[in-house]
Amino acid sequence: MAAPANLGFDVVVGAPFGGVGVRVSAGAVTEIVYLPASIAPHAPRGALASRAARQIGAYLKNPRSRFDLPLVERGTDFQQRVWRAVAALECGQTATYGAIAKLIKSGPRAVGQACGANWFPLVIPCHRVLASGGIGGFAQHDDDGFHLGIKRWLLAHEGVHGYA
Repeated sequence: MAAPANLGFDVVVGAPFGGVGVRVSAGAVTEIVYLPASIAPHAPRGALASRAARQIGAYLKNPRSRFDLPLVERGTDFQQRVWRAVAALECGQTATYGAIAKLIKSGPRAVGQACGANWFPLVIPCHRVLASGGIGGFAQHDDDGFHLGIKRWLLAHEGVHGYA
């Protein structure tokens, strides 16, 4: 049996790099996923999915737009500490894995792992966290460059250049 075209997403928002899928449940966003262009956008199912779609669309037009979506609580205490530090980075501001690690008294590799486990990209902007010598990884993917391409696009969209 074929998988449903929407892959269980409550909305898929088209983006210059492909798409952004959002899942919601019980009044909170449960997951945000970057998707390839082969996954077609689809209209929101429900009020929260509509709100998420509007906020993602606003960000794609203006990276200074803010997110105020209710997020389901996920992750370990450590991951949540990392994500709070990352969420404090403003649009166009970057930090290294090492700088975040120093801030929360941890190690850069552990920060990178927590960033890779982020359930809410864009809302928790792990794309703003870089390696000390370059762009670093993204979303714990060693794929054909899809996720690093998204990171490059997001950084450029926010006015951070030099990572193309």
